[in-house]
Amino acid sequence: MRLAILAACALVVSSAAHAEEKAGVGDVIVQCAACHGADGIAKSADVPHLAGQQELYLLNQIKAFRSGKRPHKEMRFMSRQLTPADMAEIARHYAQMPR
Repeated sequence: MRLAILAACALVVSSAAHAEEKAGVGDVIVQCAACHGADGIAKSADVPHLAGQQELYLLNQIKAFRSGKRPHKEMRFMSRQLTPADMAEIARHYAQMPR
């Protein structure tokens, strides 16, 4: 009985942690939308559209901003706290959007 209770608690904690992680990436995507548009289509001519871009391309660009290989002050700031999983999820999110 104790083992079943411990297993159930571990599942609840794991699910809650996963939900928090997802919410964190969702918060970052909301921040991305400020410049890149909620639909991935930027309103400003000097900001690239992200919707429908290749997932690997987007992932590589986020990594380049984070490392400083691609210089851009705001993108370097935005990407500095992202984990590899966050970066992959953001790239997947925008790649799946229609152009």
